[in-house]
Amino acid sequence: MKQFFITAACVAAAALACAQYTQQEVRYTMDIELDDTNHRYRGTQRLVYRNNSSETLDKVYYHLFFNAFQPGSMMDLRSQNIPDPDPRVGDRISKLLPEEQGYLGVVSLKQNGRPVEYSENGTILEVTLNKPIKPGRRAKFDMEFEGQVPVTVRRAGRDNKEGIAYSMAQWYPKICEFDRRGWHAYPYIGREFHGVWGSFDVRITLDSAYTVAATGTLDNARRVGKGYLPKGKKIKRPDGDKLTWRFKADQVHDFAWAADKEYTHVTRQMKDGPLLRFFFKDSPDLHRNWDQLPEYTEKIFRYAGENFGEYAYPSYSVVQGGDGGMEYPMLTFITGQRKFSSLVGVTVHEALHSWYQLMLGSNEALYPWMDEGFTTFAGSKVMSHLFNPDEDTRRGRYYDGYISLALSGAEEPMSKHADHYNTNYAYGAASYSKGAVFVAQLGYVLGDEVLMRGLKTYYDTWRFKHPDPVDFIRVMERESGTHLDWYLNYMMNTTETIDYAVEEVAPAGGGTRIVLRRVGNFPMPVDLDLTMKDGSKMRVNIPLRIMRNAKEAEDEVPFMTAEAWPWTHPVYGFTLDVPFEDVAKVEIDESLRLADVDRSNNVYEPGPTEAEPR
Repeated sequence: MKQFFITAACVAAAALACAQYTQQEVRYTMDIELDDTNHRYRGTQRLVYRNNSSETLDKVYYHLFFNAFQPGSMMDLRSQNIPDPDPRVGDRISKLLPEEQGYLGVVSLKQNGRPVEYSENGTILEVTLNKPIKPGRRAKFDMEFEGQVPVTVRRAGRDNKEGIAYSMAQWYPKICEFDRRGWHAYPYIGREFHGVWGSFDVRITLDSAYTVAATGTLDNARRVGKGYLPKGKKIKRPDGDKLTWRFKADQVHDFAWAADKEYTHVTRQMKDGPLLRFFFKDSPDLHRNWDQLPEYTEKIFRYAGENFGEYAYPSYSVVQGGDGGMEYPMLTFITGQRKFSSLVGVTVHEALHSWYQLMLGSNEALYPWMDEGFTTFAGSKVMSHLFNPDEDTRRGRYYDGYISLALSGAEEPMSKHADHYNTNYAYGAASYSKGAVFVAQLGYVLGDEVLMRGLKTYYDTWRFKHPDPVDFIRVMERESGTHLDWYLNYMMNTTETIDYAVEEVAPAGGGTRIVLRRVGNFPMPVDLDLTMKDGSKMRVNIPLRIMRNAKEAEDEVPFMTAEAWPWTHPVYGFTLDVPFEDVAKVEIDESLRLADVDRSNNVYEPGPTEAEPR
């Protein structure tokens, strides 16, 4: 696969978005050996780092994630002091025995062949460079490192609850991201990640009885076998009790792998699509569900490719492992002992992260809703496609989750760093539910066709880059011709709520006078749906003046655009040339796509004494 970096060239469609944008570039070569007797490993890493920024770097930072799984770590203390800790963590880290704890440490480190000074501080390694890395220049770092695999507490580790031997995520010293906002050397508290785009060449040596699933393509499949070659192909059997697996991956920002002695390895090749791989511990309980999963996974990738953008990698692996579901480049870890609907549901969500995080690499620590929310939105559409194709997918169940949050008193702005939310509930509902509403409600503002077209343009413009919220909203503004900065600000930076009311419907000459009130502080355009006594309908769209535009009709319902509503005016009135006595119902947003927190005031239905005066 041809490697692509934004600094080399910007495609024509993305030229405007690429202006003033750069991203760093890395190339990892790693060689590790795992001792499964004491669950420890040693390795070497060569990192070639290119500074594509306009700044000179005199320091670099690495993540040492496994150090979070030690008593007294920041993850441990945060989990013990937050009101609603993740039940998978709780106080478990504080009780880990020495042989159960995680560890990742640097044995030696050189820059361009010369030793450098470094210090470990929890999950962050700080390196003082011998020679600063100037803009446009490269540095080569050679490292020896060692680690101990913790028992599975959160995402990664050994011997998970379903008996998977190794789920190896966040296992290597990973250089932190430096971008237009500086260094992102976040301690690992337990939530989200950010990484540098680049390539990986990784050799993993361990007992030959294991089957390994990993990011990338297996480079030595003829030697390894283990289901990586078509049936009938000859395999060069390994000598001795150790086997080295070599995986290569381009245009990714992380590398994960899993290993187990009892993995069943199944493949399904999509036509004009990736090779799908499935790794699971076969059993009577799992077999029926996992036997059906390849067919559904192909449907997932087919739908996503058609609606959100073409999948860019040659393969994708669904791997039993981890502690629930967690996405990584070209693979996901999922727990596999589930009902079929749950198995498909978790696969849908994690696979769609390939689009909204693993090909569109937003900083999910700063903007977790840009991966979780977009993925939840997309996943809702895929699940409807799989199980209920006639369902109106414009409003997902995530609306209910967001509205519950908005009314709970626990909501915090989506602009918060993922680790700094005061409750897990506020983080989860904001990132998943409100983040999904952020996307879906743009379909209400702009029209669903414009939204879906804009999502493809967003993908084409920002694939293999690090888009932020402004980058996304600018794509949607160009796609629609609508000003949307107000929408981004209210959704991301505030906890203001949407609440509109039909205040009055009354006869006015030969027509109907309608008065609306904005009860909540969040201004939005209004779709006003009228139903007549003869069953006919019409829709009045009332845009906001600050939008500088209005959407077009979305369906066959007669449609008109009213004068724009200034956001400073809490009350808005207008007269329709429709006889009052013909009106059966007036409703704000019949489609339910407006995230109105109180729909009790959204509908007006004239009583018999109003509609038929005596």
